[in-house]
Amino acid sequence: MSRFVARLEQLTLATGETLAYRRSPGTGPGVIFFGGFTSDMTGVKATTLECWCQERGQAFVRFDYSGHGASSGRFAEGTIGGWAEEALIVLDQLTEGPQILVGSSMGAWLMLLTALARPERIAGLLGLACAADFTDYLLWERLDDRLRDRLQREQVITLPSPYGEPYIIALNLIEEAKPHQLLNRAELPICCPVRLIHGMRDADAPWRISIQVAEQLTHSDVQVILVKDGEHMLSRESDLRLLTRTLGEMLDER
Repeated sequence: MSRFVARLEQLTLATGETLAYRRSPGTGPGVIFFGGFTSDMTGVKATTLECWCQERGQAFVRFDYSGHGASSGRFAEGTIGGWAEEALIVLDQLTEGPQILVGSSMGAWLMLLTALARPERIAGLLGLACAADFTDYLLWERLDDRLRDRLQREQVITLPSPYGEPYIIALNLIEEAKPHQLLNRAELPICCPVRLIHGMRDADAPWRISIQVAEQLTHSDVQVILVKDGEHMLSRESDLRLLTRTLGEMLDER
């Protein structure tokens, strides 16, 4: 696909921090991409979606949370609540009309929180490797007693990551996330079509997370798509084709 690169822009928050974003014009419903933990909007899923939406003439926005990519702020000071609030600001200030949210890993958690907060604005949700509540099972529960003691003493520690730069883990990130957790709720009152794509070889966010989220969703139009040989990144050509095909079906059904 040929494409033009939307120019990099900055949205200034009330705190003085800036969120970097790229926005492509087009028809609605618009599409917003929510990236994952430590990821930024230059990743292959975000840029593939931008190209696909431009070819289709669909409005599209990708952005960086504070402490990520080209946005300002310190990553170690970020929280689920703070990033969720930034996602709402992007929805409210950078888009108009109904939107389909596409969330990858942590971004799928944030897209669910956004849909709960702005139900009237959401036309659909498409989650990739949904990592709702990952601060428990992926961060805290994987630490041994020695690392937990160290984290409580030092407040911030660094751990190796299989995806490149080391993870910076802050105790405040784990503790602040608790009121935003979703898997412990009886139901998720989200009334729009939802598609959850998950790799069965995902070593970070088990595919059963998507099954559990689907069970909790109150809307009937919910599908879980399992990729038997898929891993957490879901960035292979076949994964990207599945992503755009699924998004296209959601848009066509409207």
